[in-house]
This record gives sequence, structure tokens and C-alpha cells, in this order.
Amino acid sequence: MARPRKRLEVSSDDRAWLERRARGRNTPRKLVERSQVVLLLSEGVPMEEVAEQVGLAKRSVYEWARRFERHGLAGLDDRPRSGRPRAISKAQAQKILDWTVHQIPREATHWSLRLMAKEAGVSVRQVQEVWKAADLKPHRLKSFKISTDPNFAAKVQDVVGLYLDPPANAMVLSVDEKTQIQALDRTQPMLPLRPGQIERRTHDYKRHGTRSLYAAFDVATGKVTGRVTRRHRAVEFLAFLRQIDSTTPSELDLHLILDNSSTHQTPEVRRWIGAHPRVHLHFTPTSASWLNAVEGWFGQLERRAVHRGAFTSVTALRDEIHRYIQVHNDSLAKPFRWTKSAESLIERHHRLQTKLSGKD
Repeated sequence: MARPRKRLEVSSDDRAWLERRARGRNTPRKLVERSQVVLLLSEGVPMEEVAEQVGLAKRSVYEWARRFERHGLAGLDDRPRSGRPRAISKAQAQKILDWTVHQIPREATHWSLRLMAKEAGVSVRQVQEVWKAADLKPHRLKSFKISTDPNFAAKVQDVVGLYLDPPANAMVLSVDEKTQIQALDRTQPMLPLRPGQIERRTHDYKRHGTRSLYAAFDVATGKVTGRVTRRHRAVEFLAFLRQIDSTTPSELDLHLILDNSSTHQTPEVRRWIGAHPRVHLHFTPTSASWLNAVEGWFGQLERRAVHRGAFTSVTALRDEIHRYIQVHNDSLAKPFRWTKSAESLIERHHRLQTKLSGKD
């Protein structure tokens, strides 16, 4: 048996739970003993003394310490015994489902396995089985926003049409800007990754300013053209349009997919578009950034180059963004593939609107 560390690491939440269980008058003695073992070991008490204080064999102390290290609080519960487990009735299962969907626990904003097991008078395992069968996940939360654009259907058909059937002799570019990218540096050097230890960094940081990135994602190749700017205005957007115009083959039409930012539709931008007939703008519906292919690439940039970076200046941030764009274009770029039809997206949008209005 592998020996646990001499001092157990216990989170504040787990400690509070263990202390309540160790003091509980109605807590079974075996659970009181296991809780005491973990609490004493977390305070640095030697295992021999823990065994003597709690009244257990030293081997048992080792075992409960090992199980807590591997499985947390769940490791202190009894393992399932052989034989047929006590079945939960249909009425109990339905009550658990009703409470999960229609009620909120007093102790929290949502149900946990332990809270529901306590409320329903069943085991954690039984609650888990009921939730799994109904595909209920109270611990998870997603956000959403439904477009209220009156031209939603027409814009979806326009943009999806470009993805699925791009025009001949043309380039389709997904264009957007990622604003307020922060150049953050840590207050102390990072502790590097090594066997048995994850990379660590200080929770506090130094701010060195921000930059914005304009990017054009070529749907046919997956390559990106970028421009890092100090500010986010129509002036910078117009400069980026000129950059796109000068770096793409002049014999090809340019179809740019954009969101509805005010900087994309100023009089200066309209005049420039009018003077360059090969450039065509296609706008996504409001609150539908997911329809713009470059958003996925922005996520890659954030995960791979920005989030874990340490930048001593905005210049260092700018250089890293340009470096990543070059690496992406050299070895990571691949054609963008859109699979959803415009009709299916419009139908789903209609269903969500109906559901929110309460008419379904």
C-alpha cells in the first residue's frame, strides 16, 4: 500500500463538512472516526498519534488517509456491498425529479447530490442514478442570447450561403475585431511544470495596457490576416480594409462577413466601399456572433497565445499575436467547413422564440 503524505491537504469547504460530521450527534461512529482521522492528519499530527487518539489500528488510519487523498470526501463513505442494493421506488424517483426541476434548496442556488440525498432520504448513489436516467445536470449552467434582428432569416441565408456555396472568382473573409486584449505580467516569476507539480503563477498581476486585433479569416484556406491597433474606431477598421485590399489578389471579388458594430457602417467606410466595387459586405444578425467563423479562431488565439502568457509591455503582446498568426498560417490553417443549413438554423431560432414567449 502506497503511503499517503504525512500531512493531508484539506480545502476549507471539506474541512467545514468534516468538522460538522465529527461533531454531529446523529453521525454514525465509524463516520465520526474517519472524519477525525482526516482532520488530525491535516493538522500534521503523526499517524501513530492519530491512531491512538481515535482508537483505530494504524493500518486503518493509513487506509482512510489514502482513500481521502484519492477520492476526497466520497472516499470516506462505505463502498457498495455485494448483493442487490435497496431499490428506490418510482414515487421516490419522481419526487426527486420534481424537486430538482421545480424547487430550490434552502442551502444553495441549485441542488447537489448530497443536498438532494439528504432532502429525499436516499443515498447519493440513488440520486445520481435518477439524475443520470433523466439527463439532469443541476451543477451545469449555460448562457444564451436570442437574436431579435427583424432580418434574421435573410442574413442567415446570406452568410450560410457564402459558407456552403462561395461565389466563383472570389474570396470569402470572416472579419471581426478582438478588443481590449490585456498585456498582463505576473508580479513574481512562474514556477514551471515538473513531475508531481503543475505550473503555478501568482494570482495578482501587473497591467501594461491593452491592444485590439483586427482579423480576416479566409474561409477557403483558414489563413488569417491580422492588424494590431491601439484603439478600436472606424479609422482603424478602414485602415484594415485597405490592408485587406492591398494584400489580396486584385482580380478576385472580396466578400467580407461582419457583425453590426457601428465602426463597420460609418459614412467614411461606406464611401470607401463605394469606391471599391470588388468589396462586398455581408452582416450577421445582431447577437449572432457564432455565425462569424473568425470567432472560433479568436478562441484558439486566446487559449494558445494569450491566456497563459506573461507580457512585460504592449509591444510584447503585439509581437506574440503576430507570431501566433504566422505559426497558424504556416502549420495550423485548414479550410473552414460549415455543416448546418440555413433552414435548420432559422427553424431552431423560431422554436426558441416560441418557447421564450410561452406559446408552446
